[in-house]
Amino acid sequence: MRIRATVAAVTGALALSALSVPAAQAGDSDRPERADVAEIAQAARDAQQTGSPETTGKSRVASAEDDVPYAIDVTFSKVKVNNGKPIVAGTKNQVTVPLSFTLTHGADVDIHAEDFFADVAIYRGASYAEAENVLEGDYWPTCTSVSDTVANCKGTIDVYPYEQLFNEDAATWKAVGYAIDFNGQNPEEPLDLSRVGYTDQDSGLATTKLQRYSKLTVNASPEPVAKGKTITITGKLTRANWDTSTYKGYTKQPVKLQFRKKGTDTYTTLKTVYTDSTGSLKTTRTASVDGYWRWNFAGTSTTPAVKATGDYVDVK
Repeated sequence: MRIRATVAAVTGALALSALSVPAAQAGDSDRPERADVAEIAQAARDAQQTGSPETTGKSRVASAEDDVPYAIDVTFSKVKVNNGKPIVAGTKNQVTVPLSFTLTHGADVDIHAEDFFADVAIYRGASYAEAENVLEGDYWPTCTSVSDTVANCKGTIDVYPYEQLFNEDAATWKAVGYAIDFNGQNPEEPLDLSRVGYTDQDSGLATTKLQRYSKLTVNASPEPVAKGKTITITGKLTRANWDTSTYKGYTKQPVKLQFRKKGTDTYTTLKTVYTDSTGSLKTTRTASVDGYWRWNFAGTSTTPAVKATGDYVDVK
């Protein structure tokens, strides 16, 4: 059984597990595991919101029960996910897209310290606190200081459809930024949360769409065909079904039938045909000249546009 790599809305704060990428060196094996940073970050967030850290379950900060982290002087801006384009995922293959953001911080915040962590992830839900799913990068982002208080950061968002996605995830996602500074405290077991700085920012940073990869086929026959005879053009529109990790027909969708005459570069739309209950397409035309037949789907908010490769028919 697949297990979504996120948390339920009722424990939205746990979405910080997606945000354990520090702003310094990428792939530093000496840094603590994501889960360790996420657990403390969750406790820090809870403490700021309620006045005391969450101490249920296996929290390592029970000894800091009365401590409240201070608000770290860090803000996020100029967040861009996948260069502003939708993230399109199939059923199995990992998808990695670029992430960039600007980190602005107080002059007393050392973002390159070994115990400073910051990143931007994306989440789906009404708010970060009520996130239904969260996606992040596999590795620490790299931040380059451009002044004493500003750094430009680059990372990735890594998507594993088989493990992380369900069909309801084809939607608009929001970006959230997070930073935690341990200030010499052990990142795996800070004894004094009041010495830990924490902030997260999820309002108006950026949005991105997550879409289900689509496929479109075409077959025009017979080949060759006598002039004046009937050509039958068939095809099928399918898209990734993240619930079943298979491709299923996209039903009741308008798809354009297009033709390009041999020796030309432009396709002309001849008619629009709707996919049936299996995503299949079928229509007929009268053969007149040699050329290429294809289907062209304009896409929807959850599914990207796709064009079939033209199928050549020789008219005798």
